[in-house]
Amino acid sequence: MTINLATFPPDAQLFNDEAEAVAKRLDQAAATLNKPTQIRRFYDELVGWQERINGDDEKFRQYEAFIKMLNAKVAYAKGRRLVDDEFVAWFRLCIKTTTSARALDHFRLHFEAVLGFLKALRA
Repeated sequence: MTINLATFPPDAQLFNDEAEAVAKRLDQAAATLNKPTQIRRFYDELVGWQERINGDDEKFRQYEAFIKMLNAKVAYAKGRRLVDDEFVAWFRLCIKTTTSARALDHFRLHFEAVLGFLKALRA
């Protein structure tokens, strides 16, 4: 899996084919894993950081350590058997490629697209 959130303009498939592929992989988890409310918590926290930073690279640098800390929160959720390895791998890759305020915006939009495709798969 390769996702690059730092490119501008973003890859044409980032919010479409790539997001749908991630959603399909997340949907393969056991019924007790990757529940919408659990995944939505990570999305909501990401949105909170994105709103605080508001496209400002200086603010991104100030808050970058806290954004990277989301990896620990995902690991904790995995340890509690709330998310699967697929979610952890995807989320960690996205955090790794979130290197600027613009990349954070792209991550939020990509995550939003994943949630949309996942909802459609589970309807």
